Amino acid sequence: MPIASSPPSMTAPAPAASVVAASWRRCVTLYGLDPEQSRAPEMLGPAELRAARERLEPLMRAAHAPLDRLAAAVVELGCCVLLTDAEGAPVERRSAATDAAEFDMRGLRPGAIWSEAQQGTNGIGTCLAEGRALTIHRDQHFRTRNTALSCTVAPIHDHCGRLAAALDVSCRHETLVPGMIGLVAAAVAEAARAIEAAHFRAAFADARILLAPGAERGAVSLLAVDRDDLVIGATRAARLELGVTDAALAATPPAADLLRCGSGEALEEAERSALRRALARAEGNVSAAAKLLGVSRATLHRKLSRFGLR
Repeated sequence: MPIASSPPSMTAPAPAASVVAASWRRCVTLYGLDPEQSRAPEMLGPAELRAARERLEPLMRAAHAPLDRLAAAVVELGCCVLLTDAEGAPVERRSAATDAAEFDMRGLRPGAIWSEAQQGTNGIGTCLAEGRALTIHRDQHFRTRNTALSCTVAPIHDHCGRLAAALDVSCRHETLVPGMIGLVAAAVAEAARAIEAAHFRAAFADARILLAPGAERGAVSLLAVDRDDLVIGATRAARLELGVTDAALAATPPAADLLRCGSGEALEEAERSALRRALARAEGNVSAAAKLLGVSRATLHRKLSRFGLR
C-alpha cells in the first residue's frame, strides 16, 4: 500500500508546519492510512446523526446566531460553514444553495465522519486531535482527494471546559486566495468564542457572570457566581488562567479567592456590602431595607451607624 512518508513542503509558519507534520506522522504510524484512498468519508446513520444532534442540542442553540453571522460573511466566497461534534461529524451546515451539491460530493455534509483517524490530516479532525485552531490548506491534507480544499477550524469547549465541538469553514481552493485565509481564521475564531460564551451563559442562566483574567486577550474567560459570590462554573480559558479544576469548583470557592482580590472578603466587609445592597434595593427606605434583611429597624440603624452608612 503506497504511504506518504512525510508531508509536502510548506511555506506556512513553523508552528503550523509542525502541527501538519505531527498529524502526517500519526496518519502513517498510528492510523496506517493510504493517502491515495479516494473513498468519501463514512457517514453516520440517520439514528446516529439524530443522537449526535440531541447530545449537542444546548450548544447548537447557542451557536445559531454566530453561525448565521459567519455564514453571511463567507458563503459568497464559495465556502461552507460546518458545526461538528467532538468526534468530527458535522451536525449542521450553512452554504449557498448553488454550492450544496458540490459540498455533498466532497463529504462536507451533516453526518460525514471527518476524524483524523478516518480521513487523515484535515481541518476538522486535526483541530480536534490537537485541541487548537488551525488551517489545513490544499496539499497539507493527507488524502489526495481532499487537496482541493482549504479548511479553517476552531475548537469549541462546553460550559464545563470540555472539548465539545469544532467550527469549520471549508472552501474550494480556487475561491480563496491565500491573503484571505487570515481573515477567515479571525472570523472563525470570533464565532467560536461567541458560541462558547453564549453556551456558558445559558448553562448558568441564574448566576452572575464575571470576566476573569484573560478576557482582555480575547479569550472566553468567564466565571459563574451564585448569590453568595461563590464560583459555580468556569470556562476553559478561565480554568487555565486561574488553575481551576473540577474538584476546586465542587468546593464552590469564593470569587475573591480565585481572582486573587486578597485572601478573601472579611466578614465585616461582606456585612457592609449586604447593608448597602439592601438600602439600594429599598431606595433608601430603612424600614423596607430591614425587612429585606430580616432584622428589626433598630438593629439596622445600629449597623448603619457602626459602618458609617446613611
